[in-house]
Amino acid sequence: MNRDNREAAIKTRSRQMPKTKDEGEADEPAEEVLDLAEMELDEFVEVEGENADEPLITEAVRGAMQENLAALAMLSEPPAKPQIVRSGETSLEGLTRELLRPMLAEWLDHNLPGMVEKMVQAEIARIAGKRS
Repeated sequence: MNRDNREAAIKTRSRQMPKTKDEGEADEPAEEVLDLAEMELDEFVEVEGENADEPLITEAVRGAMQENLAALAMLSEPPAKPQIVRSGETSLEGLTRELLRPMLAEWLDHNLPGMVEKMVQAEIARIAGKRS
């Protein structure tokens, strides 16, 4: 069985490709191109009906959408940095962060290596148990 389908692909492509004038095709009238600059404004304006002045959505729906979008915009903003309360003093959040950082670093130095070692040993035992 011949898996080479180049000939079929060439035939399909030649059927799909438009013929050029060189291939002996008769001259066909060219398609008209719509030029929007030549059209008058009246052709674009739709006929106004009885409800043309009424909005598509109610005020309640519009208000709810605005509230939801405002909440989304607030969530997408980066959090505010700690503010300076008085001359030289930082906020309570900034002060707490400064005081906790050394304690957290000390705790991680003391406990993290043991935690990682236990987890690695457990994973090795799990993998080794599957093989045997």
